[in-house]
Amino acid sequence: MNRLEQLLQANDHKPYPAYKNLKGKYTFPSYVLSIDHVQGDPFAAPSSLSIRMSSKQHGLPMEYIKESHRRIMLGDYLLRNFHRELGRYSHKAGGSGKSGTLSVSSCSQEVLERSALTISPDDGSLTLRFSAGFPAAGRTTLAMELKKMLFDFVPLSVSGSLRYNAINKEELSRWISLSDDQKAIRDQLKPNGLIAFVANNSVLPRKSGVDDRPMAEAVPFLSTKEDEVTLSLPGGRTITGLGIRSGITLIVGGGYHGKSTLLKALEKGVYNHIPGDGREYVITEDTAMKLRSEDGRSIKQLDISAFIQNLPNGRDTVKFSTEDASGSTSQAANTVEAILSGSTTLLIDEDTSATNFMVRDALMHKVIHPGEEPIIPFISRMRSLYNDLNISTILVAGSSGAFFNVSDTIIQMKEYNPVNITETAKKAAEGYPDTIQDPKKPEKWTDNRIPSPNRNVTESRRVKVRGSGTDSVSLNHESVELRFVEQVVDNEQTNLLGAMLRTLEEKYFNSRSSLTDCVNGLFEKLKTDGFSAVCGQGDIPGNYAMVRIHELWAMVNRYRGLQLKQP
Repeated sequence: MNRLEQLLQANDHKPYPAYKNLKGKYTFPSYVLSIDHVQGDPFAAPSSLSIRMSSKQHGLPMEYIKESHRRIMLGDYLLRNFHRELGRYSHKAGGSGKSGTLSVSSCSQEVLERSALTISPDDGSLTLRFSAGFPAAGRTTLAMELKKMLFDFVPLSVSGSLRYNAINKEELSRWISLSDDQKAIRDQLKPNGLIAFVANNSVLPRKSGVDDRPMAEAVPFLSTKEDEVTLSLPGGRTITGLGIRSGITLIVGGGYHGKSTLLKALEKGVYNHIPGDGREYVITEDTAMKLRSEDGRSIKQLDISAFIQNLPNGRDTVKFSTEDASGSTSQAANTVEAILSGSTTLLIDEDTSATNFMVRDALMHKVIHPGEEPIIPFISRMRSLYNDLNISTILVAGSSGAFFNVSDTIIQMKEYNPVNITETAKKAAEGYPDTIQDPKKPEKWTDNRIPSPNRNVTESRRVKVRGSGTDSVSLNHESVELRFVEQVVDNEQTNLLGAMLRTLEEKYFNSRSSLTDCVNGLFEKLKTDGFSAVCGQGDIPGNYAMVRIHELWAMVNRYRGLQLKQP
């Protein structure tokens, strides 16, 4: 700490590169400050700093740290606290460009494991990563302004947000208790034959399309009596709500009555949510994937023959490739890829699906001979997907009753609340022809693709990774479109996906290992080594958030730069 003060005094009013010699570690009374990267000039991206605190220095209970679900919730809570405290001091130090900026990850409504704040389950040590714009007048250092930031603003932010004695213990206890509840519900889904649970009094509508907070005065959710289940919570408590069972669940209803709102809540239910979100007790099994059509996406040597066969001109659908997929071929690829990634629940909204992929009625089947139609619609595969592979489907439909006969449960959304109409709908469907099921089942669902390194990437002097919100990530000049991968909910997940793609290209794609082995191998390393698995020898940046393997697969499959060994 004293050494840092001396360096700051010596570097005051010097050319901006003088800040470079500040890089290093400095011991403060309650933490170690590390200056990991110094920006090149005041208009460049702010400098990267980190703080390390021992368990004795922060004083947080180890009972909040040992179990992963509690540790992730604790990290989320502390990071929000630090973000709020640090925001009080950002730009309080003057200067040019980004001078005086103090910033750290801003958390969303979802609880995500983030590199901005990590806690070791072994010794309880805490590492916090944040950014600071080192002050300057033009390109001359203002080291005394930086001293205020590092010796006044940062210590005040740390002491007010990360030390157990300074935080609201009752509030933190409620957050930890919620994480216990969420884990308890998640653990009870499969034993009870459920793929999702929506608690009574949940608030599903969001404030707006760009504001994910709960809508004020929204209608609270109330389960149907037929589908109501009661699950146990820690401490002898219970919780009651809608239990969606494995199988095929159809959600119908008039426009604006909440069908898509329910499905949106279910797709985000693979993540836990913070207290007050309204969806704290909306829990969906971990592998659920939201599917849709995606015109124009890239497909590389994928077997989509389960849904697309006998294309004109004899085009191969066992190893299908295109740089510009249609609505039906893209949704077929998305479905196959979800199954290959290990998803056992498919979430589909008719509004964002290719109609000819989803359904073909009996009249169309009669007029257009099956030999002239290459698409085997999803409705013809739904039942066999569940019966043979135990893959459930939750489908929102508003215009076609063809799905009634193949569904196990039919729920009508009426003024934002569900009504079980299974018996009524099945009876009404008796006079209509059954959906034609394809008698030929796919022989296998396998992926034998072998990736080779893309020389344009691996031979570059420096591989640049850039994320653009949740819409895309680029590796050098190759952009991967992610805006239709709807369960990527945070730009820091996009940052991590970009780093994982770079790591795959540099270390895993070798023209020998299968794509499955490469992706699974990297993901396993991420689980065991944490964010350092994609950082090589460099420091871990403070802008990564954890993803599921399903989003990793979705990104790799959309990567136009993917080089595959020819069979």
